[in-house]
Amino acid sequence: MPALTGLKVLELARVLAGPWCGMTLADLGAEVIKIEPLEGDDTRGYGPPFLGEGEARLSAYFASCNRGKRSIAMDLRHPDARPLLEALIRDADVLIENFRTGVAESLGLDEATLRALNPRLILCAISGYGRSGPGALRPGYDFAVQAESGLMSITGPAEGPASKVGVASVDLTTGLNAAIAILAALHQRNTTGEGQRIELSLFDVQVQALANVASSVLFTGQDAKRYGNAHASIVPYQTFDAADGAFALACGSDALWQRMCNLIGRDDWRDDPRCATNAARVQHRDWLIPELERCFAADTVAAWLACFETAGIPAAPVNSVRDALHGELATARGLRIEADGVPMVASPLRMSASPMIAPVRPPHLGEHTDAICAGLGFDAATLRANGALR
Repeated sequence: MPALTGLKVLELARVLAGPWCGMTLADLGAEVIKIEPLEGDDTRGYGPPFLGEGEARLSAYFASCNRGKRSIAMDLRHPDARPLLEALIRDADVLIENFRTGVAESLGLDEATLRALNPRLILCAISGYGRSGPGALRPGYDFAVQAESGLMSITGPAEGPASKVGVASVDLTTGLNAAIAILAALHQRNTTGEGQRIELSLFDVQVQALANVASSVLFTGQDAKRYGNAHASIVPYQTFDAADGAFALACGSDALWQRMCNLIGRDDWRDDPRCATNAARVQHRDWLIPELERCFAADTVAAWLACFETAGIPAAPVNSVRDALHGELATARGLRIEADGVPMVASPLRMSASPMIAPVRPPHLGEHTDAICAGLGFDAATLRANGALR
């Protein structure tokens, strides 16, 4: 059975980081109940594109991060909703929230209250800039954090403007870090019997995720630069134009460089002090890269990729998203999945003894309200009539 079978998760999170964490846990077998405001998660309105019409309309954005969940639409400030909310909390193992600082307390969902309701609860709080410090009260969105963390300053053409990454990478990385922390807290709970509070901020996660770029700045004291599709510390490691298009070349070691010299008929470069080592190639990139560009312009992408594959040199075509989704690799790996007519991308996780759950389409708003209420002994019709539920 899936690894997290029996785990119960409440997701009081919206947009992407928290829902990505929740979907990851759902893929692993957890029962995830998504508690949405009466108007629904913001991303239900992000589009087009949409599938369906009316109450059944589904946005592609919402579908990307909410499969496998059950939805209940609830007014958390309505007094009649409180007993149901507390029953859900008592029954849960994990609660994920991304309220702005102070909102959880105003809703009566502060750590002390939650701990009194359920001492074993793992509380995961996600924010833009942390629950303390100078950014505690600021709203946090991926795009703004990409700018403030320095990520945009190293993304884009070397001579062009700073650019955002083409997908909300800060949210996604934060969601995955949240899932890791939740699993660690659950493991510790097996020993202590008690839950704990986890806190993540988009800003903290992205600064740490600058990885070798941040490390280089700390080592040298010099600011990082943009290199476009090239690499600050590895040469050649970038895109090149062939006669009919572009390809990416990742020559990440001196051994691969030696093979490259053989492949392109430049044995003289193997011992040339300007390019015999990676450090030398980085230092002399302004000479070397134009030489390689002239070489690669002489043949097609397909021809070069075939040569690289034969030589064991990492290289790849520059695909469109459509090309990638419908290409041989994604097809062979089973990355395109579908449930009830909703196309989705499968989890990348592969576990030999713990399969992922079978695909379940993202829920309609409040689709499972009646069933969730009945399971806990509440009358959904009465709560709905009182305005506590949708």
